[in-house]
Amino acid sequence: MARDGFVKDPKDRKILVVDDDTDSREIILEPLRWEHYDARGVASGTEALKLMEAWVPNVIILDWMIPGISGIQVLQMVRAQHPHVSCIFISGNSSTESIIEALDSGADDYIIKPFVPLELLARIRTHFRIRDLHAQLLYANEKLKELVDTDDLTGLFNMRSLYQRLDFELERGKRFGRDVCVVMMDMDYFKTVNDGHDHLFGSFVLSEIGKIVKINTRNIDIPARYGGDEFLVVLSEVDNRGAMLFCERLRTAIEMRTFTSGEDSINLTISLGFAITVPGENITARELVRRADHALYEAKRGGRNQTRFYTPETDKVRELRPKTAPPNKKVAGG
Repeated sequence: MARDGFVKDPKDRKILVVDDDTDSREIILEPLRWEHYDARGVASGTEALKLMEAWVPNVIILDWMIPGISGIQVLQMVRAQHPHVSCIFISGNSSTESIIEALDSGADDYIIKPFVPLELLARIRTHFRIRDLHAQLLYANEKLKELVDTDDLTGLFNMRSLYQRLDFELERGKRFGRDVCVVMMDMDYFKTVNDGHDHLFGSFVLSEIGKIVKINTRNIDIPARYGGDEFLVVLSEVDNRGAMLFCERLRTAIEMRTFTSGEDSINLTISLGFAITVPGENITARELVRRADHALYEAKRGGRNQTRFYTPETDKVRELRPKTAPPNKKVAGG
């Protein structure tokens, strides 16, 4: 059974043998077939490089002396194009100088002919074990980066990674003349969720809000949990009208949702504020967020469950469309 997806079936292990002598090539290929590896053999470096255009092996076994392109030259070309392919020399040349040259040129191993087939297989297993450990390390690093960059409750980006990405989007926007929008969103009367229910239900609601935000954002957008019950979304390549439509779509999706977990159930609304960059303006990420936060504050002050937007020309906040809870629909705390 494969463990964590890294230990593979031998049939998934690809090995290329490069040796111009037919008998020598078969002597190497035979034990590899015992282990059911996907092993293929070619007679020259040119054939090897041609085959690798469509079929990239995990391990290459090279003879030192092959016609045309030498083993060392093949090694260097493979290293340039496929740095993670393991390269092993098998050669009758047992001189110390040749072994040192091969290893210094990037070879992973050097086996002297005649060799013991079982030893060859043991060395091959060692190289695959190292490859698997390397793959697991890369995977673990990726998962660690995700944990560092994302909020564990909602799965959205956290505030730390948000500002790094927003800085990048602002630079890209300036370079290509594109607008960048920051949307700030806050739950209305969220305190009543924790006051009237246990904190596990509050965590459930925030997790569900994160899912709604994710569903309503594009791949190029940056949704984040800003802190507590406050969220932030960076919209790229969007104008004022597009930002308005996004905010209203998100506001409506949450307003119409009943959050239910076990015996706990509640309806909630959100207030939103957004700000968009002005062409030619040299604005920082924190200043753009401040403007969106100012618009959010005005939405709260104006009655909640609505969207306001910041207009830098007049340094004021405008109302998009005030909205009150529909009749007979219970809104927490309001």
